[in-house]
Amino acid sequence: MAETTFSFIPRAARTAKPRQRGLTEIRGPYYSAYGKRHLADLFETMGPWIDGVKYAGGSFALMPPEAVRSFNKTAHDHGAYISTGGWLENVMRFGPDAIGRYIEEAKSLGFDVVEISAGFVSLPTDSLLRLVRMVKKAGLKAKPEVGIQFGAGGDTSAAELEAEGTRDVSWLIAQAERALDAGADIIMIESEGITENVKRWRTDVAAHVIDKLGLEKVMFEAADPPVFEWYVKNYGNEVNLFVDHSQIVQLEALRQGIWGTKSTWGRIQNVGG
Repeated sequence: MAETTFSFIPRAARTAKPRQRGLTEIRGPYYSAYGKRHLADLFETMGPWIDGVKYAGGSFALMPPEAVRSFNKTAHDHGAYISTGGWLENVMRFGPDAIGRYIEEAKSLGFDVVEISAGFVSLPTDSLLRLVRMVKKAGLKAKPEVGIQFGAGGDTSAAELEAEGTRDVSWLIAQAERALDAGADIIMIESEGITENVKRWRTDVAAHVIDKLGLEKVMFEAADPPVFEWYVKNYGNEVNLFVDHSQIVQLEALRQGIWGTKSTWGRIQNVGG
């Protein structure tokens, strides 16, 4: 555990960075604009608990190259990785050459992970695997994002998503298994259709995913406090989660059991080892 104040007060065990499980990935600039100075403040206070930073919605495509490089270097200086987020599904529309240049530029800007999302596009599994191999060949980590909801990723209303219908969880698991076999480093599980913009949470989907793939190989999108509380309460503090950067303190307090709601107060434990 990292050195903290009041360390004599017992808390649930957490492994040190670089950790293999219990990862917390935070959202980069999107819902709020911020740069390297705000990011540095986050790391100064919560650095031991931030494993990665993910840009969202292609926000880096609005920023000067040096601003992106500087932002990414700040994360690296504090032992965190940088992910592109799922903007590759936009790049796909412009053909293989654009995809190759996208991966090349991502590497030159200091990205470590390329997320491969397909929430808005119909992508054959073989194409997904080809993208995984392209990313790995470039020396970057590949993180496919899979889910059960077509049209996920744009905060579409629950009614519109319901009209699109959902895929069976067995399809999600089969895609994830093939991606891992092709060299993917970890799988991001899209929240829409499971815990976001739905009338009823599909907790059965999360259970099947964890049962078949294991905790270490998946990361759940959990950008609402009730959602990440549910994951920690049900699967322990070593579940991998993606949250907004503004939620890092609340999530880590929950992971370590130093604070919580009526539902989790004093119940989050991990003896370590």
